[in-house]
Amino acid sequence: MSDVSGLAGKFDSWQRMSFDPARCPVRDVLDHLGDKWTTLIVIALAGGPRRFGELNRSIPDISKRMLTQCLRNLERDGLITRHVFPTSPPSVEYRLADLGRSLLAPLQALVEWAEASHQSVRDARLRFDGVPSNT
Repeated sequence: MSDVSGLAGKFDSWQRMSFDPARCPVRDVLDHLGDKWTTLIVIALAGGPRRFGELNRSIPDISKRMLTQCLRNLERDGLITRHVFPTSPPSVEYRLADLGRSLLAPLQALVEWAEASHQSVRDARLRFDGVPSNT
């Protein structure tokens, strides 16, 4: 319970300080991490280094353009590293950086919660939308 009250207390203190939303560290970091592609890329890289094509095949519904953009953002944020090998043609491999690896434990907790809560969320959406239950 103290963790939850700590979160609420932090939020309340931000509001009392008239915290500048443009400088909010939570918004700044979660802007990139909150999208589905970034999370899936980090999860894919948790198993080890991957080349662009491997990542693209492991997340089949992402476009090459979106994958490229997300990889650049992750590299810019210091979560992944890009390694170019002097082959012909050059091959590129992506790996989690130390900062990216530090994200894995909280991300695993969120993924486990999502898996455990998925059906409850789907049921709540149906109730909200007024769709009759199958039970």
